[in-house]
Amino acid sequence: MSSPPLRVFLSKTEDITLFELSKADQIPQRTKDRASALRLSSRGWKVEKIAMYLNCSTTTVRAIIHRWEKQGLTGLWDAPRSGRKKKWMAEDIAVIEQKLDTEPRTYSSHQLCNLLKNERKINLSERHLRRILKKKL
Repeated sequence: MSSPPLRVFLSKTEDITLFELSKADQIPQRTKDRASALRLSSRGWKVEKIAMYLNCSTTTVRAIIHRWEKQGLTGLWDAPRSGRKKKWMAEDIAVIEQKLDTEPRTYSSHQLCNLLKNERKINLSERHLRRILKKKL
């Protein structure tokens, strides 16, 4: 015997909250997608249709619904990832960007790493610094 279709039932307040969350700036895209998946489920969309619409797997949509049932709103955000914390802060990179924008000279990644080490007490490899700066572009 098959189980009933997986579906979410939202209160008016929950629906409004999820809608605002899915449209807000500064919210990770994965969190916005999870909010959208829950709203679509509450409107009667089947798991397969939601997965096609969001371009993800049915397993992912089911996991989103189960996380909502167990954790509520907090289940929409990713859990903290394992690993070492960043050595640098956004302000450190902003200092470098400002220096690159305002000074007429050019810097090599080696020179920028030395600058960070001497002025900000941040020790980054040249390769890592280049990666950070490329992501900012």
